[in-house]
Amino acid sequence: MTLINELLLLIAAVAIGIGATYIILRRQRLERDARSKESPYGTSTEGEKRCPYCGMFNLWTDRNCISCKRKLPG
Repeated sequence: MTLINELLLLIAAVAIGIGATYIILRRQRLERDARSKESPYGTSTEGEKRCPYCGMFNLWTDRNCISCKRKLPG
């Protein structure tokens, strides 16, 4: 096998690895986005709300998260 053939095989293997990594990451992102529509946490716990984006606990009266400043559900 010549050096050029070995380099072409190596380039093909790297391209397949990069493509497979992209597909895996894309699938994980789509699954995470599908799950994020329904929060795995309760709406309130002991008078506190948990932010579905960053996980920070907030007072139940807060409208926005104290950490990431996003709007809280409920």
